[in-house]
Formats: sequence, structure tokens, C-alpha cells
Amino acid sequence: MDRIDGRQFDEIRPVKITRNYTKYAQGSILIEMGDTKVICTATVEDKVPPFLRNTGKGWINAEYSMLPMATGNRKIRDAVRGKIDGRTQEIQRFIGRSIRSVVNLDKIGERTIWVDCDVIQADGGTRTASITGAFIAVADAIHKMRRDGLIKEMPIKSFVSAVSIGVVGGEILLDLCYEEDSTAIVDMNVVMTNRGEFVEVQGAGEERPFSKEDLYRMLDIAEKGNRDLIKIQKEALGEITEEIIGMEYSRELVVATGNAHKMQEIKSIMSGLDFEIHSLKDLGLDKIEIIEDGKSFEHNAIIKAKRIAKETNMIVIADDSGLEVEALGGKPGIFSARYSGENATDEQNRKKLLDAMKDVKEEDRGARFVAAVAVIFPDGKSFTVRGTCNGQIAFEEIGDHGFGYDSLFLVNGFGETFAQIPSVVKNTISHRAEALRLMRVELEKRVNK
Repeated sequence: MDRIDGRQFDEIRPVKITRNYTKYAQGSILIEMGDTKVICTATVEDKVPPFLRNTGKGWINAEYSMLPMATGNRKIRDAVRGKIDGRTQEIQRFIGRSIRSVVNLDKIGERTIWVDCDVIQADGGTRTASITGAFIAVADAIHKMRRDGLIKEMPIKSFVSAVSIGVVGGEILLDLCYEEDSTAIVDMNVVMTNRGEFVEVQGAGEERPFSKEDLYRMLDIAEKGNRDLIKIQKEALGEITEEIIGMEYSRELVVATGNAHKMQEIKSIMSGLDFEIHSLKDLGLDKIEIIEDGKSFEHNAIIKAKRIAKETNMIVIADDSGLEVEALGGKPGIFSARYSGENATDEQNRKKLLDAMKDVKEEDRGARFVAAVAVIFPDGKSFTVRGTCNGQIAFEEIGDHGFGYDSLFLVNGFGETFAQIPSVVKNTISHRAEALRLMRVELEKRVNK
């Protein structure tokens, strides 16, 4: 269906954020989402509610209101009516919960941050715009507290934003304006963090129930809308963004290996990851010589990653792997690739291993493959993970696939060597697969900040 303002179904309204909008509040912004305009301020008060006194913990409270002519019909002020209506109370709690969810209240001391959201013009989505704007105002206020020495560190754990979504005329639409919201048969507000976590989901079938498929589809589209809003928040906060979540990394990475087999295996395991993956050859770095003189698999992986990191401004992934044989005291270990000498071939290494194991009984032929993966970020941060796969050394080479020691390694629970097992299966059970799964979880956690 054609939307009133010509947007796509999954497109948010134009957003404009003006920081430092008022003079006295520690944080203040004007947020404009389409024709909805909200002034959000954050004020720090050196006291807390009674239930938090002497706990060392702070609080965040929110108030919300609409100016009398924020809509087409004049709304009587709550002060004149003598009470706050139920809708206003519910929205205030909604805003407060959303902002508190991403702030470590133990680190702001016994202080209350008052969030005031005043709608000066309403065209749908006032509560979601209030949350999105309030976060920026609170971030400014907390940054000022840290700058003035009132707190030691930024206590904000994540960004948070909110967006509306609904079913209008049988179609799912993101960020509803008033005309769309007033005719929606399903209406939902979704609050999320920059890590893709849900803070709150408010949904109702206004005219009919909705299916699980509709729910999942709306959540997917709402996630896209919140990603767009958080990107705008980050741009608006500028230098404060890095203080909150650290350096942001581009979604490009390079795998520090010249081994074509290993590169193919890594790409297969990493398929579906939202990164552009480069090899050393892609970047013209395949001629770089790296001396792997570490004392462990992790140490060697870090050496490789650091060397390539000097040449790029990308995330670098490097691994080191090898075979540890129990009967040989863990050998060949980190020397697996050069077990028979510096320029040894895979065939020479396998022959030496078979010779060393020729008199070892079957029950004593236990072994394991080990893979350590190191990840270095452009700002120097790093982490390592380790994966293992247990098995036994065969009495002879079996199978035609794989490389290295694959034809000698009988995988526990399979009764076949890595050289017999199809690569699609190997890439789910191998030591490298386990390490890369662990790496993938940690990597996405750090880049999806």
C-alpha cells in the first residue's frame, strides 16, 4: 500500500535531533520524528526516593506530558484537572523503565536523574520518540557528571531506542504516523538496545488477534527501525558515543592465513556472518613472512594476528592449530606443521608420526586436535578462544579428503578419520569449528555494541 508520506513499509520517518535545546537542564534535546516533536530534558538531583536512601544507588524517573495544542484538539492540562490520567502514568513508567534498563544505577551515586518529556506536537509515536530522545538527554547529563568529577566512569551499558509498528490495511508498517496509528488493527511498541536485546515489547490486537508469524515479522522490522534510530543517536552524541560503547568497528575482517584449505574451511564455518571476509591474498599480504616462535597455540595465533594488524585497519583473525598425541607427550603440538623439519610436507609429517607410533597399542593411541583463534581489533583490543576434537591415531592412513594429519585421525564417536568424513560434517565437529563458533559469539558480542 502507498503510505501517506510516501515512505517504504520498513522506513522510519525523518529524524532530527537538536542537542542542548534548553539552558538549565544538564541534558536537553528536541527530537523531531516526522511531525512529532518532543522536548526531552534530563536533570540531576542530589537525592533519591526513600526506598534507596543509604544504599549508594541512584534512580531515574520520568515525567511525560502534552502541551494543550500538541494535537488538533486542545487537551486540558493535568494541573487544571487535578490529576494525571492513566495514559500519561503508563507512558511515564514506560520511559523510566526503558532508560533505567541501560544505566548502571550503582555507579551514579545517590542521585535521581529526572527525565521530562514534553510533547509540543503530536503525530503518532510520541512515547517511542520520547524514549529515543530521552536516552540522548540522559547521556548528555551523565557525561556532564563524569566531566565534573561527580562520577568516575560512564555507567551507561548500552544505547536504547524505541519504535512503533503495526498492521494497517493488512500490511505491516514501521513507525506509524497518527493517521496510520488510528486505523491500525494491530499496534505495537518495541524498545531495543544497540546489542539487539529487547527491553520491552508492548503489543495489542486492536480489532483482531495476530499470529506468531505476524509477531516475528513485526519484531524483525522493528529491529531494523531501532538499528536506524540508534545509528542516528550515535551520530548525534558524537564523541560521547565512544565513551559509552568504545570504538566502533567496520564489518570487514581479514583471515591471517595463506593456507587455501584452511581459508576455505574457515569461510565455510563463518558463512552467514555479516562480515566481508578477506584473505591475505585478497589484500596483497600473502608474501609476508611471520615467524611463529610462540610457546603455545594461543601465542602463535596472536603473533600472526598482530603482524597482519600492522598492515590493515581491519579486524584480524588468526589461528594456530595442531595435533597432540598422548603417547608422545603432546607432540607434535605447536610443531605439527614442521614435525619433520622446517619445510616438511604433510606426507613427511604423517610418515614420521606413524613411525613414532608403530609400537603403541590401540588403547594408548589417544590424541586430540587443538585450534586456538586470536582476534585483534583496530584499537589493539584482542581475545583468544580454543577448540578441541578428541580421537585416536590410526595404524595407517585412511581416506582421501582433508589435509595435514586428517587421514590418521580417527574421530571419537565416528569410527572414521577426518579424511573420510564429508567436509560439511567435519566443519561442524572439528577443533577449528568449535574455536570459530566460540570466536563468532564473542566477535558479534563486541561489534554489535
